[in-house]
Amino acid sequence: MVGQALMRRLAFERCDILTIDHADLDCRDQAGVNDWVDAHKPDVIYIAAARVGGIMDNANHPAEFFYDNMMIAANIMHAAYMNGVERVIFLGSSCIYPKHAAQPISENALLSDVLEPTNEAYALAKIGGVKMAEYYSRQYGCHFSAAMPCNLFGAGDSYDAQNSHVIPSIIMKAHAAKEEGAEALVLWGTGAPLREFLWVDDLADGLVFMTIYGEEPVMVNIGAGQEITIKCLANMICEIVGYTGKIVFDETKPDGTPRKVMDISEMQLLGWEAPNLLAVNHDYDSYLRVKIRLSYEDYLQNLNG
Repeated sequence: MVGQALMRRLAFERCDILTIDHADLDCRDQAGVNDWVDAHKPDVIYIAAARVGGIMDNANHPAEFFYDNMMIAANIMHAAYMNGVERVIFLGSSCIYPKHAAQPISENALLSDVLEPTNEAYALAKIGGVKMAEYYSRQYGCHFSAAMPCNLFGAGDSYDAQNSHVIPSIIMKAHAAKEEGAEALVLWGTGAPLREFLWVDDLADGLVFMTIYGEEPVMVNIGAGQEITIKCLANMICEIVGYTGKIVFDETKPDGTPRKVMDISEMQLLGWEAPNLLAVNHDYDSYLRVKIRLSYEDYLQNLNG
């Protein structure tokens, strides 16, 4: 999803775009990654590759989440250093921050307390990538940065019963409930947690801004700076999808982190804010409604082939 958004955004810049997908290269293969970087000599590398998933997938496969994400970050960054790549931007995640970090979460909160247990393995691997960018910049003079996006959604999202994140998961479930005429839609947790969401094309714009600006800190948050409860989000999605049944929250299932909104003041100081949010004068409700509707249209298009 992030890679596709980056390609859409980079199409407006004067550059050649090189892409790698799973069929081209296993980024867990150190020799293969180094050979690719050596052969193509890119000026900039965006590390968007990752193993991602929802709460259940993280809980059931912590070893794979840790190993895959650690290897991806380590192999690409080391190959970039060995082959003189000018610029690397690593995609982290807001889940790297402590479960009970002060809100909004600043970059200084990293490693200040314990992580959320339900995605600890993924978070630790991402922290490893962030620190690797920091250490290689400090020791070798590399220009490696790490961007910490909040929860993302948009065209190209993953729709899977076990692995999807919040917005695509609810879209998929609400659509199925509508089609089946179900009386109730059951969602995990209490619905009380607060979450921040960003349209993936806004993230792509922020990453290109970082590349061009070039003087940002090694680690920087990218987000909307606003939040919504899962319950309100679910109601919004059901309204957009057209599901009119009852929404039931299964409180025996985990909520995850109770609140998570990013402190985006560093990016604001650099001169960047999410362009699609600026377009609606920071009206977060309108922003989410418009973009979730586009996400639902993308889901339907893919569902219907």
